[in-house]
Formats: sequence, C-alpha cells, structure tokens
Amino acid sequence: MSGILIKNARLVNEGEVREGDLLIRDGRIARIGGEIPAGGARVIEADGLSLMPGMIDDQVHFREPGVTYKADIATESRAAVAGGITSFFDMPNTKPQTVTLEALEDKFALAAGRAWGNYAFYLGGTNDNIDQIRALTPGQTCGVKVFMGASTGNMLVDDPATLEAIFRDCPTLIATHCEDTPTIQANEARYREQYGERIPIEFHPLIRSEAACWKSSSLAVELARRHGTRLHVLHLTTARELELFEPGPVEGKRITAEACVHHLYFSDADYARRGSQIKCNPAVKTAADRAALRAALATDRIDVIATDHAPHTWDEKQDPSYFKAPAGLPLVQHALCMALELVHDGELDIAQVARKTAHAPASLFGIRERGYLREGYWADLVLVDMDRPQTVIRDDVLYKCGWSPMEGETLRSSVVMTFVNGELKYERGEFHGGPGGQRLQFDRG
Repeated sequence: MSGILIKNARLVNEGEVREGDLLIRDGRIARIGGEIPAGGARVIEADGLSLMPGMIDDQVHFREPGVTYKADIATESRAAVAGGITSFFDMPNTKPQTVTLEALEDKFALAAGRAWGNYAFYLGGTNDNIDQIRALTPGQTCGVKVFMGASTGNMLVDDPATLEAIFRDCPTLIATHCEDTPTIQANEARYREQYGERIPIEFHPLIRSEAACWKSSSLAVELARRHGTRLHVLHLTTARELELFEPGPVEGKRITAEACVHHLYFSDADYARRGSQIKCNPAVKTAADRAALRAALATDRIDVIATDHAPHTWDEKQDPSYFKAPAGLPLVQHALCMALELVHDGELDIAQVARKTAHAPASLFGIRERGYLREGYWADLVLVDMDRPQTVIRDDVLYKCGWSPMEGETLRSSVVMTFVNGELKYERGEFHGGPGGQRLQFDRG
C-alpha cells in the first residue's frame, strides 16, 4: 500500500468543520476532498471522528539533559504523541543550561532519533550571554526564553541593562516567564514568619501573587513596545494581565500571549484536594481568573493554549515543606482533551481549539509547513472522538514520573490516533514503530 487515506472525518481546519477525506503520501497531506479514491493507500474509516492538526506545544520541560531521573525527551514525547501533541518546544533550564549556541545544538543532537514528535529548543537568556543571543540565526530556534523572575541562578534575568539589550537586540521571538521575584520573596518572608517551612499550599497563589505577575508582565510589554520586539508572554494566570494584550487574529501581532491547560482547568479551590500536585509557577489562581482566561481565548486576546509540562517525582511533590515541594505538573498526555473540555462546556468551538493549539503557534513562531490541514503540508494529525469519555488512572499514565494531576478526572473526549510526519504513531492505546520526530524548520527573515 502507498500512503494512508482517512475517510469520512470531520475535518477541523481554519475556522471550519466539514465532512471529507484526507490522503497522506510521502509524509505530507497529498489531497483533501469529499470522495478521494484509495489508489492503493491504507484506508482508515473515521466516521464520527474529528481530524485536527496535531497540537504544537510551545512550552515543555522534558528535563534532558541533566535531570533525566524525572523525565527525558523519549519518554515525554511519547506521552505527548499519545495525547495528540505532534510538535514541542523545550525549555532551556536543564543541566547544563541551554544558554550557548553550542549547548543548543547539543540538545538538537540529543533529540535526533529519540523524539516521537517534532522538536525545537529555546535558547535561554541570562544576565551575561547577550553575545550568544546576538549571534543567533533567526531560523535556528523557536525563540529566546527569558525568565523575568521565578528562576534560579543566572537564568533569572533581572539586570535592567541586560533586559534592555535583549529586547533591543534579539534577532528572533522572545518568550517570557513573568513574575517579579522581589515581590514573591517579600510574600514568602511574610508567610514564613507565620507558618515556618510548612506554609499551607492554599497560600501559593497569594505568594506568587497577581501583583507579582502584573509587575513583570507589564514591564515585558513596555520593553517590547519600546523596542518593537516580537514578544510572546507565556502562561498568563490573572484577569488583570489581560488588559496588556489586544484581541483579534494572531497574524500581524507583535505581542502575543499563551494560557496553559492547568490554569484553564483548575482553580484555587482545587488546592484542598490536589495539594502540591498542582503547585506550579505561576500559580493556579482564582475561579474568576480562570473564567477571564477562558473568555480571553474566545476573543483572541490569548492566542495559544500550551502545557508547561514540567514533571517531578511523586516523592518530591509530597515533601511537606512548602519551599521544598517543587513547582511543575506533568500534562502532555491529556492536554488536548483538557482543552476540548472548553468545547463541551460551550466556551469554545472545536475550530477555535484547533486555532489555539495548532494554527496560532505555527503562525506566530513561523513554523514551516505545519499546523494546518493544507495540501502539501506535513501530515501531523490527530483523530479525536468527542463522544468517548476517559477517566484518568495511574496505570495508564505514560510519564517517566509515573503520576498525573488529572488522576480521577473524567474528560469527555479521547485521542484515537496520532500521525507524525504522515506515519501513524499512536492508535487506541498502542504505539506503532519508533520515534519519528523531525527538527522543526522556521520561516523567518
């Protein structure tokens, strides 16, 4: 057989949902239409299923190199493919940190032949690597990650002159983590004085507060506007921050924003039952903030849905010390279906989810020939059953860390199949072949 023909699917693409067929040949989408002859291709009957472009996750921490007892590129990308994620961008706070061009290329070499999905890696900004940033070729990476607070060591970029230089001279997109460290430290000291090391986890969103987020994100936007920087602000968590961003299509925007699935799913009411399982930075905040984030997706004030997948071991997360229990959640396996909960709740339609998880990240990062159902594009696809609920149980969790904050939750849709570069890699709980991810290519001047 030559190629794969997916028949009678609900094709979800570019604001529309229509019935039709899609033919894959040589790794790419060869034809999209109403009735396509098989011509020797393997036929997959998709009646009743929704065919979407695979999710492009613009923010993951797969922990390699250096922290591979928690996760690695192979294990986490495999879990991601099971969740309908076909491409991912990995963060630079590894060991060693990805803060030189040499370390960046070393990381690409680590992924070659081991990543189940397509991959790119951020170069990290520091207080002393502006020469590395200036030497970056625009198409070499997805972007430069700047921790404007809430990081460790020299990856906390808090020198005003360095920030000015990065925002002025960076030749590619800057993605920021925005929380103000002095504000957080003052809050920590206040709660530590009252509770010692065992600050109740319910105070996490008050320590990593709205004020801390606002002070940092407003500074990032001000710098970007002043220098004409291409800025993407990651994981918004507060209603107040939304006023910094314009509604409307992502095309043409110089300043864009992302929300993560856990901030769209959980609220501060969930700390009582989930505890440090949902401890993350920035923190899960109030139900009102969550509602504002969801509404901002509908008006295109927030452009992208991602995960910030960040695994830690179960034992690490159970540490009774507030300061020692690490921040971060493993999420890629269920992220797309978490986003599709917004469809079931009537807050987005499925075409909007495709835009936030695939079209927008492909467009705003300039990914070449991915993120859409278009003839000639790479066939990175996910078949979803919107009427097949799943309850998350630990035995089904695929992360190296072996647990999920979604355990016990019932999601109302399921990933049926995932195709990466035209190859069927995941099908109803089973994997096919081996890793087939490619290095992502970017179209930038």
